Amino acid sequence: MTRRVFVLNGPNLGRLGSREPDVYGATSYAGLVDACQTLGKELGFEVEVRETNDEGQMIRWLHEAADQSIPVILNPGAFTHYSYGMRDAAAQRTAPLIEVHISNPYAREEFRHTSVVAAVASGTVAGFGIGSYRLALRALADELSG
Repeated sequence: MTRRVFVLNGPNLGRLGSREPDVYGATSYAGLVDACQTLGKELGFEVEVRETNDEGQMIRWLHEAADQSIPVILNPGAFTHYSYGMRDAAAQRTAPLIEVHISNPYAREEFRHTSVVAAVASGTVAGFGIGSYRLALRALADELSG
């Protein structure tokens, strides 16, 4: 049976490939979607990759995941640092939720050192570029199999 998984991306992640490539790499958003869906299929997942610049939309997607017990890979983008509404929606999870970051927030500006999501996530993967998503998908597969 294929397990449905959401990969949810917050603000500005749709601009991957053109947004600060020295920080976020050269892979486009389409490349991210392809990488997640390809590895997901190998792991037995049906991966839905979504991106929004709207905090309310992110909260609705997290509610959808909680209501249907769908595991989530979440890159909250800038919402990471201040969105208590998103944090509270993530806290309602009924399946694993892994926080992901392309860059290492602790190696960047001080305001990026705080994550309001980390305390309610199953775990966090950060600093490995697009590979952070692949690591998170593998961790999710391990979490769900054990």
